[in-house]
Amino acid sequence: MITFMTKFMVALSVVLALIPHVLWLLGRTVGLCFHYRLPYAPFGWVAAGLVVLAWAVLSYGIFIGRWQQETVAVDYSHADVPEAFDGYRIVHISDLHLGTFDDKPEQLQRIVDSINALHPDLICFTGDLVSLSVEEARSYTPVLQRLKSRDGVASTLGNHDFFIYSFRDQPMRREQEVDSLVKYERQTLGWHLLRNQHWVLHRGQDSLTVVGVDNIHGSGQGFSTVDRGDLGKAVQGTGGFRILLSHDPSHWEAEVLKKTDIALTLSGHTHAAQFRILGWTPASWMFRQAAGRYDSDGQTIYVNAGIGCTMPMRINCPSEITLITLHKK
Repeated sequence: MITFMTKFMVALSVVLALIPHVLWLLGRTVGLCFHYRLPYAPFGWVAAGLVVLAWAVLSYGIFIGRWQQETVAVDYSHADVPEAFDGYRIVHISDLHLGTFDDKPEQLQRIVDSINALHPDLICFTGDLVSLSVEEARSYTPVLQRLKSRDGVASTLGNHDFFIYSFRDQPMRREQEVDSLVKYERQTLGWHLLRNQHWVLHRGQDSLTVVGVDNIHGSGQGFSTVDRGDLGKAVQGTGGFRILLSHDPSHWEAEVLKKTDIALTLSGHTHAAQFRILGWTPASWMFRQAAGRYDSDGQTIYVNAGIGCTMPMRINCPSEITLITLHKK
């Protein structure tokens, strides 16, 4: 990824350097018509300044911003939260993309320690454990096995977990890799991987249901990836207060909002574009629910900005650990 970023930075530098030069050429051409000589120096300095600024910002994102993390606390109240689950603490994480940590593996341990320090009742992971192969996860097994919560870890599969970017022309190999990842999460890590399934948690006479679907892309926003989810199958036989784990937030408007009575949906996928400025993220160009909390008619979705990276940089967009505390309204 670092090699790719070097190429990207070089290409970006060329583009930024060319823009002032093109403007100068246009201005010079117009100036010739009016017998006016447009000075080159200001445009040359602007070109140099843009290149230096771009390298400075991207270098910050790669070497500093990528390793920053934050814990976001969210209080969630709903009338259907069972009495016994009032105060229930859920840590929501997403998009680990474990290859992110290959040049700084101790950072993943820091993240796991931060999660455990929150003493969660449940950890919910909303997909994209790896980017290209299940082998990315093997060396991090001891660290991931240290994740601790009272009820364990509930997880679901994201678009990268179906390896659509690494085995495009090898469907059999791709399915074998998916099966290996499923076994890895369930057997090696001991996670409750929900593939169009649900999991009922009990506290005395009260219960809470966690529903998980394979990646579902909702048309009309985002970008087309893979549709393997089956919400109808996942919720069959369920009732009461339910939490849905669905990797792609575009699924919320497509099948959940106003079409079900699922109160709380947890998603990831967008990474908040790994870039924020004054609270705004370019991910909002593609997703109507790009990052953070969104409420509509008694239903809520929370979109986690992710922990890992698809491009090895984060600019004013730290890795996010979300602590959601349930309250009975």
